[in-house]
Amino acid sequence: MTIPQRAGLENFPPYRQGKAPRGIDGVTAYKLSANENPYPPLPSVLAAVTAAVPSINLYPEMAAEELTLAIADRWGISPDNVALGAGSVEVASQIIHAVTNPGDSVMFAWRSFEAYPLLATAAGATPQPIPLTADGGHDLVAMAAAVTPRTKVIFVCNPNNPTGTVVGAAEVEAFLQSVPADVVVVLDEAYVHFNTDPGTAVGIEMFRKYRNVAVLHTFSKAYGLAGLRLGYAIAAAELITNLRKVAVPFGVTALAQQAGLASLEAEGELQERIDVLVAERRRMYAALLAAGLPVLPSEANFLWLNTGGQTAALAALFEENALSVRAFADEGIRITIGTAEANDRVLDVARQAAGLLAPLP
Repeated sequence: MTIPQRAGLENFPPYRQGKAPRGIDGVTAYKLSANENPYPPLPSVLAAVTAAVPSINLYPEMAAEELTLAIADRWGISPDNVALGAGSVEVASQIIHAVTNPGDSVMFAWRSFEAYPLLATAAGATPQPIPLTADGGHDLVAMAAAVTPRTKVIFVCNPNNPTGTVVGAAEVEAFLQSVPADVVVVLDEAYVHFNTDPGTAVGIEMFRKYRNVAVLHTFSKAYGLAGLRLGYAIAAAELITNLRKVAVPFGVTALAQQAGLASLEAEGELQERIDVLVAERRRMYAALLAAGLPVLPSEANFLWLNTGGQTAALAALFEENALSVRAFADEGIRITIGTAEANDRVLDVARQAAGLLAPLP
C-alpha cells in the first residue's frame, strides 16, 4: 500500500533545530546555536508553573483570557488586538494561513528567520525572498518595489535573525507608506528586548499608526520560556479574529499561560538579566572584532560572523572546543550570547581562528 503524500513534499525541508554541542571529556560543553536564554526561570515564574502542574489532566482555557488581558494592559491596547500561539513562529503561521490563498506570495528578507519560507510553503503560498543589503540589513526599497498583486504578507524581522541588524523608524515609515494597505506587514520582534538602538522602528508604534501592521512577540528569548512555547501577535481586531479561527485548539498550555503571567509581573527582574546579556554581547563584539573576525554589529542576543567560504572550517573549530554554533554553509555563523564562561570560550576559539584560518574578509 502506498501512503498518500502531498505533491512536492519530498522537496520540502524540515525546520532545522540548533544542534547540541559535542561532549569532550573534562570540558564543559555549551550550546550557542539556538538563541536560548542561558539562565534558568526566575523563582517566581518557576513557582507559578509548579503550582499549575497538578491540573495538567485538564484542558487549558483555550481563550487564555487572563493572559490576553495582561498582554493588552502591558501595551495599552484592547484584548481584541491580541492573539496567542505556541511561540511566535506558530502565530506567524496563523497569519499566513489567515491571509493567503494558494499561490499568494509571502515576502521576507533573505537571509532571515529560517521558518518564513517553510511556513509559507506549508500553507500553499509562495515564498518571496528579497536579498539583504551588503551589510546584512533589510533592503526595504527593493522589497517595496517587488510587491505584486499576489503579495499578501511581508515579514520584517527586527532585529533580523541571523544578522542582528535593525531597521530604522524612518525607513519603515517610508516602506509602510509605499506598500498597499491590503498587504499585511508583520514586524517580527522576537528579539526586541535586546534592541537598544535609539533609532529603531518600534512595532507597537507602527501598529497604532497603520492598520495593516501586525507585531510578533515571544516569551522564548528574553523571558526564557523557550521550552513552554508561548508567543503572541498584536494586530487589527479583524485579523485577530481570523488568527483565532486558524489557531491550533488548546495550543497554549496552562503551564505556558501561568508562566507568561508570572513573567509579565517580573519584568523588572528579567530586565536585569537582559542588561547582562546586552553587556556580554557588546564585550564579545569588541573582542571578536579585535581578533580579526568579520562580526556584524547586533541588537539581538546573538552575533553574526560573515565568514563566507570559511564557515565550515571555523564551525569545526568551535565544535572541537565543545561549542555548538549555527553555521550556514558558505554564508556565516550565528553565535548566541551565553554565560560569561561560554562567551570566554568563544573568544578563545576566535583567537585560535585568527592564526589557523586564511585572512577573513
